Amino acid sequence: MESTQSVINLIDLAETPGTSGRSVSVQVLGRFQPGILTGHDFLDCEIVIVAESVNATFPVTLLPEDLEDWEDALAELASGRSAMWLDSGRTPSMNFKPDESGGLLVSVHDGPETGVTATVPLFVLSSAWVDEQRDLLTRVREIYPSEVVETSPNTYKWRRATRS
Repeated sequence: MESTQSVINLIDLAETPGTSGRSVSVQVLGRFQPGILTGHDFLDCEIVIVAESVNATFPVTLLPEDLEDWEDALAELASGRSAMWLDSGRTPSMNFKPDESGGLLVSVHDGPETGVTATVPLFVLSSAWVDEQRDLLTRVREIYPSEVVETSPNTYKWRRATRS
């Protein structure tokens, strides 16, 4: 197993310094069940919203396919289209809507737990924000590589024979 990691961001959307200070992030806290085949590759995370009148945290467990879905969502966003992520109904969902001025409207809907929706307009993002999010995704995958394979329905094994 990997050593204990510090919190890293999978998503880090923040307005440039000196502006409103609004941000939306998804922080990876670690593996959900390290060393247990059925939960090892799941990631324990938090969606964190910081705005003038709202500071909210939504716990979420990400599956390996959620990372693939985030990669697909980034492709949509790179082409200027809106994207929905985590819309399975088992976790809070996230909706990303670019605007004509280069800003982004981010909504988090916590349907499974509280029913709360928080929407944060981010007006002043870096011009390379999509590439920055792709870099964060790559970093998360490097730190938390997929180490479990499902060989048949509900049958799992480690990808490599020796675990350190």
